[in-house]
Amino acid sequence: MRKEKDALGEVLVPEDKYYGAQTQRASENFNIGNERFPQEFIQAHAMVKKAAARVNHRLGLLDAQRAQWIEQAADEVIAGKFDQHFPLVIWQSGSGTQFNMNVNEVIANRAIELAGGQIGSKSPVHPNDHVNMSQSTNDTIPTSMHIASALSLKKHLLPELSALQKELERKAVEFAAIVKIGRTHLQDATPLTLGQEFSGFAAQIEMAREAIENTTDHLYELAIGGTAVGTGLNTKQGYDRLMADELSKITGLPFKVSRNKFAALAAHDAIVELSGALKTLAAALMKIANDIRWLGSGPRSGLGELILPANEPGSSIMPGKVNPTQSEMVTQVVCQVYGNDVTIGMAGSQGNFELNVFKPLMAYNILQSIRLLGDACRSFRERCISGIQPNRKKIDQNLKNSLMLVTALNRHIGYDKAAEIALKAWREDKTLKQAALELGYLSEKEFDAWVKPEEMIAPEK
Repeated sequence: MRKEKDALGEVLVPEDKYYGAQTQRASENFNIGNERFPQEFIQAHAMVKKAAARVNHRLGLLDAQRAQWIEQAADEVIAGKFDQHFPLVIWQSGSGTQFNMNVNEVIANRAIELAGGQIGSKSPVHPNDHVNMSQSTNDTIPTSMHIASALSLKKHLLPELSALQKELERKAVEFAAIVKIGRTHLQDATPLTLGQEFSGFAAQIEMAREAIENTTDHLYELAIGGTAVGTGLNTKQGYDRLMADELSKITGLPFKVSRNKFAALAAHDAIVELSGALKTLAAALMKIANDIRWLGSGPRSGLGELILPANEPGSSIMPGKVNPTQSEMVTQVVCQVYGNDVTIGMAGSQGNFELNVFKPLMAYNILQSIRLLGDACRSFRERCISGIQPNRKKIDQNLKNSLMLVTALNRHIGYDKAAEIALKAWREDKTLKQAALELGYLSEKEFDAWVKPEEMIAPEK
């Protein structure tokens, strides 16, 4: 152990750790759960420290040597070299002060090491005076929330959504000629093609992706430069713009200064908005996953119209059973995302005066939702969608047995007579043709000419 000092006195810190006294105190004071800050968030915060070192040097506030040490240490944090030195859980100060100091201390101590100094000495690099220069927890944490979310969308979720959409579109083309019975209210309806059904799935993913992309403009607005309450105390004029520019260079994303830093610190509406868009995606995935597992139900006593990939044995007691596990995985992820959205909505509404103090919770939940949805989309595409095959025999059987093909007769004999045919066929367990001929409403030739499922899947030319 080594002795370090903070404003409250001496603290013993493990000799092999790069964090310092404030992190050690927090790890003891907040021993709650095991929900730790995601790596994406740690990396984003280190990017803020890296950018600040550059900007502060450019503004003449930080000498070149310290700036270089801080930047190198921040790069190593971004690369994941010191992941084990970030032990804090999200259940801490609602501003994220302890996490911010954890990052400051790790970067400072690594910078001290690079300078040939003694870790824990705060010389020649101080965690507050140098690493946290021109910053406050209150503006850096929301900045990192936006950076981490935007990068996670770009690198993980949006590419997976595009890939899933393309795979569903490919299946729509592959299944374009397969006519099947439609279903509304869980009851038989008029025909459509399996391709048309899958095109609906693809369109849902496309619209959900567009909804998420539409949130990024607000996400690109950064709180940095607001410091403690939004006024920019302890910064130089132009610092905020330079920080946004620098972070854009580091990330490749078009970050800009928030239009109002008081709102950026006191509320996190952009995160609430993004969470709502993620919920839209979750709702689409719930619909798609449920439809696919129902269409694949059986294999003999269910709908059985789709043959789903057999990825693993489905039962510990029933031999040969195969379950729609990928759909079940997706629907569980959706439930978690729904819960995260409720949490984010509640947390986002709890800003008091100049600060929202639910930042760590919001950061954790939004990044978990992004990560889970991206992973789920990839797995669902690779292990379910791409391997789906139609059960043509069952599709044809269900189509021919449907009473709703009678809808094709509406224009020829009227709704009432068509309904009478359908009800007679249902009650007497007869085919539509048998019921129609027995009632004498049309001839066999007319029935065959008018009731053609393949001509019921689009407007008449």
